[in-house]
Amino acid sequence: MIGTRVPDAWDPRQYERFRAERWTPFVDLAALVEPRPGLRIVDLGCGTGETTRWLHDTLGAAATLGIDRSRAMLARAAEAPGLRFAHGAIEDFADRGAWDLVFSNAALHWIGDHPALFARLAAALAEDGQLAVQMPANFDGLEHVAAAETAAEAPFREHLGDVPALGGHVLAPEAYATLLARMGFRTQHVRLQVYAHWLAAREDVVEWTKGSLLAAYRERLPPALHDAFLARYRARLLPRLADARPFFFPFKRLLLWGRR
Repeated sequence: MIGTRVPDAWDPRQYERFRAERWTPFVDLAALVEPRPGLRIVDLGCGTGETTRWLHDTLGAAATLGIDRSRAMLARAAEAPGLRFAHGAIEDFADRGAWDLVFSNAALHWIGDHPALFARLAAALAEDGQLAVQMPANFDGLEHVAAAETAAEAPFREHLGDVPALGGHVLAPEAYATLLARMGFRTQHVRLQVYAHWLAAREDVVEWTKGSLLAAYRERLPPALHDAFLARYRARLLPRLADARPFFFPFKRLLLWGRR
Protein backbone atom coordinates (compact mmCIF):
# COMPACT_ATOMS: atom_id res chain seq x y z
CA MET A 1 0.00 0.00 0.00
CA ILE A 2 1.12 3.54 -0.68
CA GLY A 3 2.36 5.07 2.50
CA THR A 4 4.59 2.20 3.63
CA ARG A 5 7.78 3.36 1.91
CA VAL A 6 9.19 6.49 0.32
CA PRO A 7 8.62 6.43 -3.47
CA ASP A 8 11.52 6.60 -5.90
CA ALA A 9 9.63 8.27 -8.77
CA TRP A 10 10.49 11.84 -7.78
CA ASP A 11 10.82 14.55 -10.40
CA PRO A 12 13.06 17.29 -8.93
CA ARG A 13 11.82 19.93 -11.37
CA GLN A 14 8.18 19.22 -10.54
CA TYR A 15 8.87 19.21 -6.81
CA GLU A 16 10.67 22.56 -7.00
CA ARG A 17 7.84 24.30 -8.84
CA PHE A 18 6.65 25.33 -5.39
CA ARG A 19 10.07 25.84 -3.89
CA ALA A 20 9.11 28.88 -1.80
CA GLU A 21 6.07 27.18 -0.28
CA ARG A 22 8.08 24.06 0.58
CA TRP A 23 11.06 26.05 1.86
CA THR A 24 9.18 27.95 4.59
CA PRO A 25 8.31 24.96 6.82
CA PHE A 26 11.89 23.71 6.50
CA VAL A 27 13.21 27.03 7.81
CA ASP A 28 10.61 26.96 10.60
CA LEU A 29 11.82 23.51 11.61
CA ALA A 30 15.48 24.47 11.46
CA ALA A 31 14.72 27.44 13.74
CA LEU A 32 13.75 25.00 16.50
CA VAL A 33 17.21 23.42 16.55
CA GLU A 34 19.60 24.56 19.28
CA PRO A 35 22.91 25.54 17.60
CA ARG A 36 26.03 24.00 19.12
CA PRO A 37 29.67 23.86 18.07
CA GLY A 38 30.69 20.88 15.97
CA LEU A 39 27.29 19.27 15.43
CA ARG A 40 27.10 15.92 13.65
CA ILE A 41 23.91 15.96 11.58
CA VAL A 42 22.04 13.35 9.57
CA ASP A 43 19.27 14.57 7.25
CA LEU A 44 16.82 11.78 6.38
CA GLY A 45 15.00 12.32 3.09
CA CYS A 46 17.38 15.08 2.00
CA GLY A 47 16.08 15.37 -1.58
CA THR A 48 18.31 17.49 -3.80
CA GLY A 49 20.46 18.45 -0.81
CA GLU A 50 19.77 22.17 -1.09
CA THR A 51 18.19 22.39 2.35
CA THR A 52 20.83 20.02 3.75
CA ARG A 53 23.58 22.39 2.61
CA TRP A 54 21.74 25.34 4.16
CA LEU A 55 21.37 23.44 7.43
CA HIS A 56 25.04 22.40 7.40
CA ASP A 57 26.28 25.94 6.76
CA THR A 58 23.84 27.76 9.03
CA LEU A 59 24.53 25.52 12.03
CA GLY A 60 28.27 25.39 11.33
CA ALA A 61 28.16 21.60 11.53
CA ALA A 62 31.32 19.53 11.75
CA ALA A 63 29.83 16.73 9.66
CA THR A 64 26.51 16.34 7.85
CA LEU A 65 25.17 13.32 5.99
CA GLY A 66 22.13 13.54 3.70
CA ILE A 67 20.31 10.30 2.89
CA ASP A 68 17.66 9.86 0.22
CA ARG A 69 16.12 6.97 -1.71
CA SER A 70 15.66 8.92 -4.94
CA ARG A 71 18.71 8.78 -7.21
CA ALA A 72 17.15 11.54 -9.35
CA MET A 73 17.09 13.86 -6.34
CA LEU A 74 20.59 12.90 -5.19
CA ALA A 75 21.98 13.55 -8.68
CA ARG A 76 21.50 17.26 -7.94
CA ALA A 77 23.13 17.16 -4.49
CA ALA A 78 26.52 18.86 -4.25
CA GLU A 79 28.98 17.76 -1.59
CA ALA A 80 31.19 20.22 0.30
CA PRO A 81 33.72 20.07 3.12
CA GLY A 82 32.06 18.14 5.93
CA LEU A 83 28.94 17.52 3.82
CA ARG A 84 28.26 14.28 2.00
CA PHE A 85 25.29 12.39 0.58
CA ALA A 86 24.36 8.73 0.36
CA HIS A 87 21.70 6.68 -1.39
CA GLY A 88 19.59 4.80 1.11
CA ALA A 89 16.15 4.20 2.58
CA ILE A 90 14.98 5.77 5.82
CA GLU A 91 13.38 2.41 6.60
CA ASP A 92 16.89 0.91 6.76
CA PHE A 93 18.43 3.64 8.92
CA ALA A 94 19.62 2.05 12.14
CA ASP A 95 22.61 4.04 13.45
CA ARG A 96 23.11 4.05 17.21
CA GLY A 97 24.45 6.96 19.22
CA ALA A 98 26.14 8.48 16.17
CA TRP A 99 24.48 11.88 15.67
CA ASP A 100 23.93 15.11 17.58
CA LEU A 101 20.95 16.01 15.37
CA VAL A 102 18.62 13.69 13.49
CA PHE A 103 16.72 15.92 11.07
CA SER A 104 13.96 15.04 8.61
CA ASN A 105 11.91 17.48 6.55
CA ALA A 106 8.76 16.24 4.74
CA ALA A 107 9.71 12.56 4.53
CA LEU A 108 8.60 10.47 7.51
CA HIS A 109 4.89 10.59 6.64
CA TRP A 110 5.62 8.02 3.90
CA ILE A 111 6.68 5.45 6.48
CA GLY A 112 4.47 3.38 8.78
CA ASP A 113 4.68 2.39 12.47
CA HIS A 114 5.81 5.72 13.85
CA PRO A 115 6.37 4.52 17.42
CA ALA A 116 8.95 2.04 16.12
CA LEU A 117 10.35 4.53 13.60
CA PHE A 118 10.85 7.29 16.17
CA ALA A 119 12.43 4.82 18.58
CA ARG A 120 15.06 4.06 15.90
CA LEU A 121 15.66 7.75 15.29
CA ALA A 122 16.04 8.41 19.02
CA ALA A 123 18.50 5.52 19.30
CA ALA A 124 20.69 7.19 16.66
CA LEU A 125 21.24 10.23 18.90
CA ALA A 126 24.29 10.83 21.03
CA GLU A 127 23.85 12.00 24.61
CA ASP A 128 21.93 15.30 24.74
CA GLY A 129 21.09 14.92 21.04
CA GLN A 130 18.22 16.60 19.20
CA LEU A 131 15.47 15.25 16.96
CA ALA A 132 13.74 17.59 14.47
CA VAL A 133 10.96 16.43 12.15
CA GLN A 134 8.49 18.16 9.83
CA MET A 135 5.68 16.21 8.14
CA PRO A 136 2.66 17.17 6.05
CA ALA A 137 -0.60 16.61 7.92
CA ASN A 138 -3.10 17.54 5.20
CA PHE A 139 -4.30 14.00 4.56
CA ASP A 140 -7.95 14.96 4.96
CA GLY A 141 -7.53 17.61 2.26
CA LEU A 142 -9.49 17.31 -0.98
CA GLU A 143 -6.28 16.69 -2.96
CA HIS A 144 -5.63 13.52 -0.91
CA VAL A 145 -9.25 12.40 -0.81
CA ALA A 146 -9.59 12.65 -4.60
CA ALA A 147 -6.39 10.62 -5.08
CA ALA A 148 -7.61 7.83 -2.81
CA GLU A 149 -11.00 7.76 -4.53
CA THR A 150 -9.41 7.59 -7.97
CA ALA A 151 -7.05 4.80 -6.87
CA ALA A 152 -10.07 2.74 -5.78
CA GLU A 153 -11.53 2.80 -9.31
CA ALA A 154 -10.92 0.26 -12.07
CA PRO A 155 -8.53 -0.20 -13.76
CA PHE A 156 -6.23 1.59 -11.30
CA ARG A 157 -7.03 -0.53 -8.25
CA GLU A 158 -5.73 -3.66 -9.98
CA HIS A 159 -2.27 -2.07 -9.95
CA LEU A 160 -2.49 -0.14 -6.71
CA GLY A 161 -4.19 -2.70 -4.48
CA ASP A 162 -6.31 -1.35 -1.67
CA VAL A 163 -7.16 2.32 -1.39
CA PRO A 164 -3.83 3.94 -0.40
CA ALA A 165 -3.42 5.01 3.18
CA LEU A 166 -0.77 7.72 2.98
CA GLY A 167 -0.90 9.59 6.24
CA GLY A 168 -3.06 7.02 7.97
CA HIS A 169 -0.21 6.21 10.32
CA VAL A 170 0.67 9.85 11.10
CA LEU A 171 -0.26 10.55 14.72
CA ALA A 172 -1.99 13.48 16.36
CA PRO A 173 0.28 16.23 17.74
CA GLU A 174 -0.38 15.23 21.35
CA ALA A 175 0.48 11.63 20.55
CA TYR A 176 3.91 12.71 19.29
CA ALA A 177 4.41 14.81 22.43
CA THR A 178 3.63 11.76 24.56
CA LEU A 179 5.84 9.54 22.41
CA LEU A 180 8.77 11.93 22.74
CA ALA A 181 8.28 12.15 26.50
CA ARG A 182 8.33 8.37 26.85
CA MET A 183 11.60 8.26 24.89
CA GLY A 184 13.26 10.71 27.26
CA PHE A 185 12.78 14.02 25.43
CA ARG A 186 12.01 16.16 28.46
CA THR A 187 12.50 19.34 26.42
CA GLN A 188 10.28 19.39 23.34
CA HIS A 189 8.24 21.50 20.95
CA VAL A 190 5.32 19.99 19.04
CA ARG A 191 2.88 21.99 16.93
CA LEU A 192 0.36 21.69 14.12
CA GLN A 193 0.64 24.67 11.78
CA VAL A 194 -1.52 25.75 8.84
CA TYR A 195 0.54 27.27 6.02
CA ALA A 196 -1.39 29.71 3.83
CA HIS A 197 -0.43 29.27 0.18
CA TRP A 198 -1.68 31.49 -2.63
CA LEU A 199 -1.51 29.58 -5.92
CA ALA A 200 -2.19 31.10 -9.32
CA ALA A 201 -5.31 28.97 -9.86
CA ARG A 202 -6.97 25.80 -8.60
CA GLU A 203 -5.24 23.81 -11.37
CA ASP A 204 -1.98 24.37 -9.49
CA VAL A 205 -3.18 22.02 -6.76
CA VAL A 206 -2.76 19.20 -9.29
CA GLU A 207 0.75 20.44 -10.07
CA TRP A 208 1.48 20.53 -6.34
CA THR A 209 0.43 16.90 -5.84
CA LYS A 210 2.31 15.78 -8.98
CA GLY A 211 5.47 16.85 -7.18
CA SER A 212 4.72 14.92 -3.98
CA LEU A 213 1.71 12.67 -3.34
CA LEU A 214 1.24 11.50 -6.92
CA ALA A 215 4.86 10.32 -7.19
CA ALA A 216 3.78 7.18 -5.35
CA TYR A 217 1.11 6.47 -7.97
CA ARG A 218 3.47 7.21 -10.85
CA GLU A 219 5.91 4.66 -9.42
CA ARG A 220 3.32 1.88 -9.48
CA LEU A 221 1.31 2.52 -12.65
CA PRO A 222 2.35 1.81 -16.27
CA PRO A 223 2.92 5.12 -18.14
CA ALA A 224 -0.27 4.95 -20.22
CA LEU A 225 -2.36 4.07 -17.20
CA HIS A 226 -0.71 6.78 -15.15
CA ASP A 227 -1.78 9.36 -17.74
CA ALA A 228 -5.35 8.08 -17.47
CA PHE A 229 -5.13 8.17 -13.67
CA LEU A 230 -3.94 11.77 -13.73
CA ALA A 231 -6.77 12.82 -16.07
CA ARG A 232 -9.35 11.10 -13.88
CA TYR A 233 -7.84 12.63 -10.73
CA ARG A 234 -7.95 16.09 -12.26
CA ALA A 235 -11.58 15.66 -13.34
CA ARG A 236 -12.53 14.45 -9.85
CA LEU A 237 -10.63 17.11 -7.89
CA LEU A 238 -11.04 20.42 -9.71
CA PRO A 239 -14.86 20.74 -9.49
CA ARG A 240 -14.52 20.48 -5.71
CA LEU A 241 -12.19 23.48 -5.52
CA ALA A 242 -13.20 27.12 -5.77
CA ASP A 243 -12.56 28.58 -9.22
CA ALA A 244 -10.62 31.55 -7.87
CA ARG A 245 -7.52 33.42 -9.05
CA PRO A 246 -5.43 33.45 -6.98
CA PHE A 247 -6.47 30.24 -5.26
CA PHE A 248 -6.09 29.94 -1.48
CA PHE A 249 -4.59 26.58 -0.53
CA PRO A 250 -4.31 25.99 3.24
CA PHE A 251 -1.92 23.16 4.09
CA LYS A 252 -1.38 21.62 7.54
CA ARG A 253 2.03 20.45 8.76
CA LEU A 254 3.41 18.95 11.96
CA LEU A 255 6.67 20.32 13.39
CA LEU A 256 8.36 18.29 16.10
CA TRP A 257 11.54 18.96 18.04
CA GLY A 258 12.98 17.37 21.13
CA ARG A 259 16.21 17.27 23.12
CA ARG A 260 17.08 14.44 25.47
